[in-house]
Amino acid sequence: MKFFLDTADLNEIREAESWGVIAGVTTNPSLYAKIGGKLADFEEHIARICSIVSGPVSAETTAMTRDEIVSDGLRLAKIAPNVVVKIPVMAEGLAATHELAKHGVAVNMTLVFSAPQAILAARAGARYISPFIGRFDDIGEDGVEQFSTILQSVHAYDYGHEVEVIAASVRSSNHVTQSALMGADIATVPFSVLKKCIEHPLTDRGLNKFLEDWKKVEQA
Repeated sequence: MKFFLDTADLNEIREAESWGVIAGVTTNPSLYAKIGGKLADFEEHIARICSIVSGPVSAETTAMTRDEIVSDGLRLAKIAPNVVVKIPVMAEGLAATHELAKHGVAVNMTLVFSAPQAILAARAGARYISPFIGRFDDIGEDGVEQFSTILQSVHAYDYGHEVEVIAASVRSSNHVTQSALMGADIATVPFSVLKKCIEHPLTDRGLNKFLEDWKKVEQA
């Protein structure tokens, strides 16, 4: 399972990239706004991310009609060869995805919450499909179970192009574990969750013991 970092923070991206564990980045205008960014220079910021990460960088369109989404997508795709256009699943989004696929533009179809939506996205030409685990949990449903259903449904068919299913809206290291056990292609994680995946109480105890033992060796 690959990891995509879900952030617009360049410092977080540089740090995670230095660990050698991330395969790409997903971001959107909302995440950019959280770090003080403005929509007017969002595309410049995407270019900065692409200069750090060589893997796919998902940049979300803010358009709502097919023609505007296609126009946005073509413009975003010109920023860098590794840009993936993130589009919400809806009739206009499917039509735009179908058109962008003809131009060789990779699409990450987002806000997916059902197997039919995911299969339609794949049929339309989406390269990545993002079911949201955490959003199910927010409304009291089992997000992991819902993701499993979507994952199995998508992987049951051949679409004539590669399709990877992303465990999106991941909120915990347990979400990451469950996604890995189900065979998720990718997990999209915030930096805080990625750090949690490194940590374990037994690792901390082991490190402390190592330091204590080393001090004894030094003092001997």
